[in-house]
Amino acid sequence: MTAIRLLQHRASDGTRSVILAEGDSAHFILGGVTSTRALALKALTAGTSLLDAAKACPRGAAVDIAAEFAAGNLLPPIDHEDPAHLVLAGTGLTHLGSAEGRDKMHRAAAETEKQTDSMRMFLEGLEGGKPAPGTVGQQPEWFYKGDGSQLVSATDPLAMPAFAQDGGEEPELAGIYIIDEDGTPYRLGLALANEFSDHVTERHNYLWLAHSKLRQAALGAELLLGTPPEHVEGTSRLLRGGAVIWEKPFLSGEGNMSHTIANLEHHHFKYAQFRRPGDIHVHFFGTATLSFADGVQTQEGDVFEISAAPFALPLANPLTRAEDAAVAVKAL
Repeated sequence: MTAIRLLQHRASDGTRSVILAEGDSAHFILGGVTSTRALALKALTAGTSLLDAAKACPRGAAVDIAAEFAAGNLLPPIDHEDPAHLVLAGTGLTHLGSAEGRDKMHRAAAETEKQTDSMRMFLEGLEGGKPAPGTVGQQPEWFYKGDGSQLVSATDPLAMPAFAQDGGEEPELAGIYIIDEDGTPYRLGLALANEFSDHVTERHNYLWLAHSKLRQAALGAELLLGTPPEHVEGTSRLLRGGAVIWEKPFLSGEGNMSHTIANLEHHHFKYAQFRRPGDIHVHFFGTATLSFADGVQTQEGDVFEISAAPFALPLANPLTRAEDAAVAVKAL
C-alpha cells in the first residue's frame, strides 16, 4: 500500500508551503495552504478527510523531499502559530518489547515479593490495555512534555538543560491531533519521533519521571495519513564522531503494543482541558528500545538517528547542552 504523507516546507526567504507525498513522488500544494493545521481546518469546514482536502487543492511543482531534507528546509509536520496551543504529552509502558524482555519482566514480578509500580502498570496494561470496542480499557502511564516551544525538527539539535543528568533517545510513533470547534479530537496522522528524556533522573526515583520528561522532542518531517499501521519496524542508532556506537531495531504499531491506540487516545482526551477548540496535540505512544537500557552514556555531539518504513526520511538530531540560566524569584 502506498504511503501518503504531508510535509511542511520553509524556503530560504521564509515562505511556507505544504507538500503532499505519495510513494516516491511529491508535489507542492497550492491554493494558499501554508500549513498542515490550515489544511486540517479546511478539511473540518468542508467535512472531508485531510487527504481529500489536500487532493482538492491545486497541484504545484514536483519536489525532491530528500534534497529538501538535506538542505534543512523541512519543518516538523505540524505546528501552531501560537506554541502555547500545542500540547506535547505521551504514554509509557505501552509496548511489549521482545519476548525475552517480557519473560524477564514476568520472572522478576514472580520473584519479587512486592511489585514495583512500573511493573504493576505494565502488567495491568497487558491485561486490560486492549478492551473490546465500545468499552474503556486500563489507564496507561501518562506524562506531559511541554508546549510547542519544545518541538524541534528532524535535524535540529536536541538540547538537554544545563541541569540535566542525561539526554537519551526514545524512538517511537506520535499521534497528531486537532480539536474541532465543538471539542472533538481528530487524528490527522502519525509521525516518527524522538521523544527524548533524562533516564538518569528517572532511574534515581520513579517519582521524578515528571521531571525527566520536561524536555524537547523531535518529529520526523512526514505526517503519515490514513489508518495507523499495525506493524512498524525501524532502527535506532547512536553516532559519535560519525561512527555508529550503538544500533538496535525497534518495533511499534498496535500489533506490538499492550494498549490499543484508541485506548491511549481515550485516556488522554477524556480530560476536558485537552479538548480546547483549535489546539494541536502531539501524543507519543511509547517505546521498548533505549540505548540507556544497554548501558550507553550519551555525550554532547552524539547524533540520534531514527528511521522506519513507511516513513521515507529519518531523524538525525545532535545532542547539545543548553547554557545555564540562573533563575531567582522576585517579590512584586
